Amino acid sequence: MSRIDDTKDFIPVRIAVLTVSDTRDMADDRSGDTLVKRLEAAGHILADRMIVRDERDQIADQLREWVASPEVDVVISTGGTGLTGRDVTVEAHRDVYEKEIDAFGTVFTMVSMQKIGTSAIQSRATGGVAGGTYLFALPGSPGACKDAWDEILSFQLDYRHRPCNFVEIMPRLDEHQRRK
Repeated sequence: MSRIDDTKDFIPVRIAVLTVSDTRDMADDRSGDTLVKRLEAAGHILADRMIVRDERDQIADQLREWVASPEVDVVISTGGTGLTGRDVTVEAHRDVYEKEIDAFGTVFTMVSMQKIGTSAIQSRATGGVAGGTYLFALPGSPGACKDAWDEILSFQLDYRHRPCNFVEIMPRLDEHQRRK
C-alpha cells in the first residue's frame, strides 16, 4: 500500500512543462496551467514552460534540450497523445527515450477508466527516461493532467512515498554512462 513517510524530508524536483498544440498559447493553456499549479502546490520547482506545435521534430528537440539541461529533472508534456494524424507526441517521446516506463501508460489507463470509462482506450500516455531525466506524455485535457498528477505523479515524484518512488533512484538513472 502506498504511503508517505513523514520521517523523511521532502525533496523538490525541477519540472519543465511542455504543451503540444497547434492552437494554444500561454493565455489559454488550461492543461499546462493545471500542471503548473499542482506541481508548485506540491512544493516542486517549475524549471521551464513552453508550447510547441504538433510537429515530431520540434517536440523531440525541446525534450532533448531539457534532457541536456542540469536545471531539469522531469519533463511533463500535455497534448498530442491521441489517435489522429497530428498526434505525434508519443512518437517524439520515444525518439528521445533511453528506457520506456511501460507501466506508466498502464497505470494511467487504470486511473482514466475510473473517470471516463472505456474512452480511456484512446489515450496513449507514456513515460520514459533519457539522460537521467524523467519524461511523461499526458493527454491534452485538464482533467487528464489532474488525474495523472493527483493519482500517479504526485506520489512518484515525492521522495517520502513508500514503498518506492522515482526521486530516490534519480542519482542512478544515468549510472550506465559513468566510468567504472
